[in-house]
Amino acid sequence: MGEKWGTDLRVAMPGIVQSFDPVEQTVTVQPSIKERIVDGEGNVSIVNLPLLLDVPISIPRAGGFALTMPVKPGDECLVIFSDMCMDAWWSQGGVQVQAEKRRHDLSDGFAILGTWSQPRRLADYSTTSAQLRSENGSSLIDIKDNEIDIVSNTVKINGVNFSNHVHMAPAGLPAGLTSGPS
Repeated sequence: MGEKWGTDLRVAMPGIVQSFDPVEQTVTVQPSIKERIVDGEGNVSIVNLPLLLDVPISIPRAGGFALTMPVKPGDECLVIFSDMCMDAWWSQGGVQVQAEKRRHDLSDGFAILGTWSQPRRLADYSTTSAQLRSENGSSLIDIKDNEIDIVSNTVKINGVNFSNHVHMAPAGLPAGLTSGPS
């Protein structure tokens, strides 16, 4: 089998998103590990792998629900490569016949978003609550055992800003009674 077989076998590698198509829900990815190439004379060169085009994204999705997030150039991901050509399944869904006989090919990748390198690790990672947060460390929603804390300058429900929402006392009750943010 030799080195040629090993260099053609793809399993998984980190990558960097170059662009995102929100309609097709695919990304263009630059593999972030360079390839070591040895020519027939034993000369070694290091090259970038080609851009991976139209790579389907993987997001948490099940039971009729999906968690979506904006995907931006520069986001890191893990690209895993299908055992077989996925073209027919990708375009038609369901169980399909393999369109071409290829295995672990660069053109059969899925981008799993949310993996990252150490320079991009999250600061102040919470070990006591689940959080929806920004990468800069701002917690937007903090969930503990029996508590949900929404931390935001603006909280809207059906487009109505509730951040400074105040209820006035109904008619017949003493004036000045209010309820609202404390």
